[in-house]
Amino acid sequence: MSLDLRSSYAPLLALAGTVGLLGGFLGAPPTWLLAWVGLLLPLLALVARWSPVRAGVGAAVLGVAAVALWPVPLMWGPASWLEVCGAAAFWAVPALGALAAGGHLRRQASRMRQAVRDGRRDQQLELARDLHDFVAHDVSAIVVQAQAARFVADKDPEQAVRALERIEAAGLGALASMDRTVHALREAAGARSAPVPGTSELPGLVERFEGGVLDADPAAARALSREADTTAYRVAVEALTNVRRHAPGAAVVRVRLHRAAEGIELSVANSAPARGAAGLLGLGLRRRSGTGLAGLRGRVEAAGGTLRAGASADGGWRVCAVFPAQGRALG
Repeated sequence: MSLDLRSSYAPLLALAGTVGLLGGFLGAPPTWLLAWVGLLLPLLALVARWSPVRAGVGAAVLGVAAVALWPVPLMWGPASWLEVCGAAAFWAVPALGALAAGGHLRRQASRMRQAVRDGRRDQQLELARDLHDFVAHDVSAIVVQAQAARFVADKDPEQAVRALERIEAAGLGALASMDRTVHALREAAGARSAPVPGTSELPGLVERFEGGVLDADPAAARALSREADTTAYRVAVEALTNVRRHAPGAAVVRVRLHRAAEGIELSVANSAPARGAAGLLGLGLRRRSGTGLAGLRGRVEAAGGTLRAGASADGGWRVCAVFPAQGRALG
């Protein structure tokens, strides 16, 4: 419905209400007045639904008055004031009912628009959190590799070159994450969102992580729902980021995706750091930003899974997320 047509309802109702009032008091036939009331009722509903409030109020007052007062000239004289007021009140009921019906539709449409705005804002906030998690992983890799290159540049230029290559790969990964998120933020309402990384990108993620080892079962990955697939990837990103932050001396970090008794299990385990620290030791779970492992717990549970984290037997740290398998076969 065009905006021009909507804006014409209030003037049309005002004109129709004025004509109806004048017609009644100028002696128009009752059948004509009753037909005019039948025209005013849908106009009242349309004004309540579509017209701007300021323009619609005056038109609605005229419309209700025209509907409520149309029998008054016919009753003038023989009827008492009480009977006249009763007739006016009786005919005011359908007029007010038409306004209430239009107002109800207006409120429902307003609530729907608000729900769409809220949903869009929530999606944008979620994408912003995703951007933080994914880019934080790559930026922390850049910092660690840059520090390593600075220490070995004089003694082993070849190692420094390899560190620079890993910095380049991490930087490209961060740029790709930002591009995906910005593209998704710019999507119009109802348009398809940009693809969110899933477990299919675990090989590239682990390859960029020095000391990372991946053991992924493709059949297990296919058994994950779309939501569980993207959440599992986020768990891996956050766990690897925390290893780099809190256990940089860990020689090996093993990422495993496989079928378990409870469902599909994704685990990230780092060996004991070579110097000083005892793995993550719960640091990830105590972060208050809402973007660490504690923030992921709600998302894992929303996907139907569970998240556990704790010290491993070798002195390292292990994060494990278990998701329900889908009904199709894993073979």
